[in-house]
Formats: sequence, structure tokens, C-alpha cells
Amino acid sequence: MTAFAFPPLDRPSLAIDGSAQRFPVRRIFCVGRNYAAHAREMGQDPNREPPFFFTKPADAVTAGGDIAYPPLTNELHFEGELVVAIGLAGRNIPPENATSHIWGFAPGIDLTRRDLQRQAKAKGHPWDWGKAFDNSAVCGPVHRAQMVGTMQSGVIQVFVNGDLRQDSDLGQMIWPIPEVISFLSQSVTIQPGDLVYTGTPAGVGHLAPGDTCDVRIAGLQPLGITITP
Repeated sequence: MTAFAFPPLDRPSLAIDGSAQRFPVRRIFCVGRNYAAHAREMGQDPNREPPFFFTKPADAVTAGGDIAYPPLTNELHFEGELVVAIGLAGRNIPPENATSHIWGFAPGIDLTRRDLQRQAKAKGHPWDWGKAFDNSAVCGPVHRAQMVGTMQSGVIQVFVNGDLRQDSDLGQMIWPIPEVISFLSQSVTIQPGDLVYTGTPAGVGHLAPGDTCDVRIAGLQPLGITITP
């Protein structure tokens, strides 16, 4: 039996729709600029270059509800996304085999300290302080793939204080889910428990204390948060 210097923290996990079991979270990968309209609103060319990824720590995951406004920022942004939950390990996975590695899907919000991200970009620094902070990976219940299908298309919407702010379709991804998984597996061995945030549509914007943010993706339970002081 391994002896630790102090008790290790519990492994982060997510609820599973319709089950008392939980989905253990191992790593969190996020695809940058995977919708053309969002790439344009961020001042980038939405051409079909290979996708790029950034990461968040597993313990940044949170199920929603009340989330405290994070420190060091005056520009907290929401980004509604479809999250892919990996259930089968693999490396160098062909796109045509990628769906067999998917355990399920969930709605997610990639919270971003946009001012810190912008400063990092300008200096050529990593994005970590802008993206990988406490409670920055909001994720709803995981829905089993055999229950909801491949999620290759379907409405994705984000509402802030009841107003529609993001409105698109999963079929508008520049890199569809099987290709995202294939590219990711060329760099790392994906493992059960990994989450892949697949990118956000156009319409990202500010959140302030008191704001509510709700993500609705066709076929999945809605996900909602409230920003607190």
C-alpha cells in the first residue's frame, strides 16, 4: 500500500445522466477556434489549419451552480461548448475509428479571463492564467453516447440573463469530433476519463457578478451557472 506524506485529494468527477455512478475526470483538453464565426470575432483567419489545443487542470472542473467571480480579471468571458468524454484509450486513432473511443457527451462552459489571455498572446506567453484557473471548466452531466448518438449536429445555444448570446449548430465545427480526437491522439495517448472541450461558436462575451449563463445543446440536459461576488 502506498504511503503518502498527506492524504491525496479526491479525484474530480462528473455526474452521469440517469445513473448513481460518476464519471472520473483525468485530463481536460480544449480545442481553440473550432467555429469559423468565432475565429473571425477573435480576429483570426478561420482556415482549416490543423486544430490546436490548450489544457485545464482536472480539478478546474465544476458542475455549475454558483461560481465566484475569479481574481486578477476585469473581463470574465463565457464560451459554451460541447464536451466529449473519452472512455477508451488510444494513440494515432484514424478518424473513422474515433467514435468508438467516446464514452459520452456533456454541455460545458469554458470560462476565460480574456484580459489575461490577451496579455499572454501579446507577449507570446502560455495561456494558462487566462484559461486554467479554479472552476474554469464548467461541465454538466455526462450522457452516454449510446443514448444520444454521435452529436455530429444539433443546436448549441448560450443565454446570459435569459438573452440569447450564442446560437449555432454542432455541424458548424471546422474540425468535426472524430477528426479532433484523431489529431489529439497523434500527440498524446488519450485515456478513459479525459474530457475534450470542442470549441465555441461566435457570440462570446462578458459575465459579471449576478449574471446567469445557461448552455443548451440538443439532446443534453441544460447547464446553468450564476456568477457570485
